[in-house]
Amino acid sequence: MSEIESITSPKKARHWLGRIPLTIQIVIALGLAVCSGIALGAGNPSPGNAAFITNLAVPSELVLKALSTLATPLILMAVLHTFLTTNIPGTAGRRLAVILLTNTTVAILIGLLVANVLHPGTWSHLTFSGSQATITSQSFDPWGLIKGAVPEAILKPLVDNNVIQLIVIALSFGIVLRALKSEQIAAGKLAYQPIEDVIGILFESVIRILNWVIALVPFAVFGVVAKIIAEKGFAPFQTLGAFVLAVLLGLLLQAGYYITRVQLGSWVNPLNFLRGGADALLTAFSTASSTVAMPITFEVLQTKIGLRESSASLGALVGTNFNNDGTALYEAMSALFISQVLGLHLNLGQQLVVILTSIFASVGAAGIPEAGLVTMTLVFNSVGLPKEYIALLLTVDWFLDRCRTAINVMGDMTVSALLDGKKPHAIDEA
Repeated sequence: MSEIESITSPKKARHWLGRIPLTIQIVIALGLAVCSGIALGAGNPSPGNAAFITNLAVPSELVLKALSTLATPLILMAVLHTFLTTNIPGTAGRRLAVILLTNTTVAILIGLLVANVLHPGTWSHLTFSGSQATITSQSFDPWGLIKGAVPEAILKPLVDNNVIQLIVIALSFGIVLRALKSEQIAAGKLAYQPIEDVIGILFESVIRILNWVIALVPFAVFGVVAKIIAEKGFAPFQTLGAFVLAVLLGLLLQAGYYITRVQLGSWVNPLNFLRGGADALLTAFSTASSTVAMPITFEVLQTKIGLRESSASLGALVGTNFNNDGTALYEAMSALFISQVLGLHLNLGQQLVVILTSIFASVGAAGIPEAGLVTMTLVFNSVGLPKEYIALLLTVDWFLDRCRTAINVMGDMTVSALLDGKKPHAIDEA
């Protein structure tokens, strides 16, 4: 049973729909949407159906609005909760931070490179009724970016969905709360405990509400697919096919980067790395949840690959909270893809903003199915892309979510291997 089912459905008297995996629900929704779109005209709808077809997009609009609302509190609570509950040794923590930042940055650069070279959004031109997208072209201003990172009011980033300002606040409070907790533990005090408990409860509350919204994704998929097919036929999905291929290529290149880093930076043989981690990768792909795969990843890193427990715990347990390279790559590619679909151009400065926003947004991507859609709203906001086009990505996200989750877990495994160093466990103990 998937994580979303276990959280959102009571153990007694579950609704029959809660027993169907989310992926199957989405596939069923896609099938029904295709049939409905054909029945409504498949590119040649009758005038009498126009109002009904337009209203088909309402579920996706509501889901996207809810995801956008949850994005900022999710990132804030995720960062604070991680700082307060994660135990990271000083030296290992600094090395871990460098590895995580490097891996995520490389993932985003790979995604933007593939999108800029292949231009998947130019394979056909799409428009949503009534959407008018404009991106103000501006030169890159690093000082303006730094000035813009400091909010005018402490709650303003939550209202404006400004992820960079939000991360500044989250990191500031997270670092201070962590320091205060360490000082109080050293002094034998427990005054920090109520704050830690409150943040933990708020984080769990956001996750549960997010699960309710994600449970509605099949209805959103049905509405947007049926509307597109009814109004434009099947031609628009040619562009989505190009996007899927581009994302898979980007994820494959990121996997190659991981293998290279394991080969050059650790004692682990890349073939043994893939063979030993197969259970974790398959679990990640099948459940689309790095959180569900986390205990399996932790186990196989020790028992099948042979890493030290300390290295496995930092990569698998801590990395799951911060290391979402596949999600960061996907969000950056999605922003560039939609800008190409709209015939717009993101200049170098705007793509740098996408890089920074994707790095920060990936920190708050919860390890549950479809959670990347939440933080994607922040990436789109950062460069002025219309969020309604995220609904178009819902039609293929159920599959790409599984692929990027596997890459997220592979990234966690890579971090553990790099932290383990170039000396095998047995030799080290000898």
